[in-house]
Amino acid sequence: MMLRRGFILFLPRLVGLLVVACCSMSIVYMLACTPKGDNQQLALPRVHSPTAKEGYEAILQEREEQHRNYVISLKKQIAQLKAELQGRTEQLKNMQNQYPDSLDIRLDHSKPEKAQANLLAFLRSQVDKAEVHSGVKLSTEYAAVPFESFTLQKVYQLETGLTRHPEEKPVRKDKRDELIEVIELAVGSLNKPDGVSKAKPRVYTASDFVEGIYRTEKNKGTLYELTFKGDAKHQFKKIVLFRPFGPVMKVKNENINMADTLINVIVPLAKRASKFRQFMQNFREMGIQQDGRIHLTVVYFGKEEMNEVKSILENTSKSANFKNFTFIQLNEEFSRGKGLDVGARFWKGNNVVLFFCDVDIYFTAEFLNSCRLNTQPGKKVFYPVLFSQYNPSIIYGHHDSIPSLEQQLIIKKETGFWRDFGFGMTCQYRSDFINIGGFDLDIKGWGGEDVHLYRKYLHSNLMVIRTPVRGLFHLWHEKQCLDELTPEQYKMCMQSKAMNEASHGQLGMLVFKQEIETHLHRQKLSSKKT
Repeated sequence: MMLRRGFILFLPRLVGLLVVACCSMSIVYMLACTPKGDNQQLALPRVHSPTAKEGYEAILQEREEQHRNYVISLKKQIAQLKAELQGRTEQLKNMQNQYPDSLDIRLDHSKPEKAQANLLAFLRSQVDKAEVHSGVKLSTEYAAVPFESFTLQKVYQLETGLTRHPEEKPVRKDKRDELIEVIELAVGSLNKPDGVSKAKPRVYTASDFVEGIYRTEKNKGTLYELTFKGDAKHQFKKIVLFRPFGPVMKVKNENINMADTLINVIVPLAKRASKFRQFMQNFREMGIQQDGRIHLTVVYFGKEEMNEVKSILENTSKSANFKNFTFIQLNEEFSRGKGLDVGARFWKGNNVVLFFCDVDIYFTAEFLNSCRLNTQPGKKVFYPVLFSQYNPSIIYGHHDSIPSLEQQLIIKKETGFWRDFGFGMTCQYRSDFINIGGFDLDIKGWGGEDVHLYRKYLHSNLMVIRTPVRGLFHLWHEKQCLDELTPEQYKMCMQSKAMNEASHGQLGMLVFKQEIETHLHRQKLSSKKT
């Protein structure tokens, strides 16, 4: 009863609200559908005029015509919007069919024609997306992808690193083959008959090539622009080529269990007990405490400071309860290659990952995992590019004090450089090291032995993984280049010594130190006078 009475009382209000809503909608409709008239209103005829009836009819007819035209215009606009919407929908469907997502492209062997068409459409879309036909808006001056130029003999490059030169022959086989292929394709395109000219066509050769530029957009492809000599002086032929990158394809999906993968860290050493103490602090924290799947082999040359080194090793063993170490003593002249080779062959257990290390290296637990993940017996060896620290006394010379070692391990251009000319720190399985023949034991002293081993791996069927790593540092130390080194070894040692001190900017500040101090002194005197 209460619900029914409430409903009866509410019903008149509901009806009233509906009436008001309907009236409001009618008013809105009339306002929307009424066309905007001219500034001058139509003059209404007087009621008692003899032409009143005809005048009203004319006005109504005119208003009706205006409404009709307005409705027709609205219908046309609606039809156009529908057509445009339908066209965009069809265009989107076609794009989805022609250019599927790169992750969705599959080489369906049951329908090779469709797979080939999809791949071809994707490659063509790469050209459209790259800066080939037009430029794109970039946020800053650093966002532009620079070109590099080349001739038949030389490549001129910006990103040189420490092992490449601003001008050099294309040493890497892949780069050399790439540029030769591009020039041959361009020559073939120039010599292709156009079917229009009846004159005997000129035959172009590689000697007509003047210069080329190229750049790579990592997710799109490589653009080449090649210039050839034309038919007359000051005339040229330009060929533009594009090598589109294909879609990303899944190659492998596997689970990797490194729980039982042991790393044998081999360190050759002669004297340098204080450096070994610092190394063992790092080894204890990262290798023993954080990683725990590690063995240490120290190959010691001579007897000077040997007892101190053995004491450091034994103290670490007792305090950290660490028994996985081997100490080998050799009564002969120091040879890094000999020490690493002896340490690798001394191992009698199962196949193990060997990490060839030096006493002035700092590594993290993350690096040890990278060492495991990038090695595979019979397939892969790991050659990390470590970050080499500059002389802290130069870097932090303007500070009150030199920061702690851990605070110095920052990857910046002011603090160090990627040591991409060094191949001494490497990880590989012992079986691969033995099968490749180990080190060249005829090399004595410093330098050269690591390059020979690196070349052996390059000449084999093993995959060499070469990449910069964030958890491997070469700690700065003053380098001594001994007189007994060969001329080539001495030159390499001195080059390494120069590169280890500081960046170009910091060395420049040292060279112009006197001029800078003179300028600052003049500025100080000038400020006092004013």
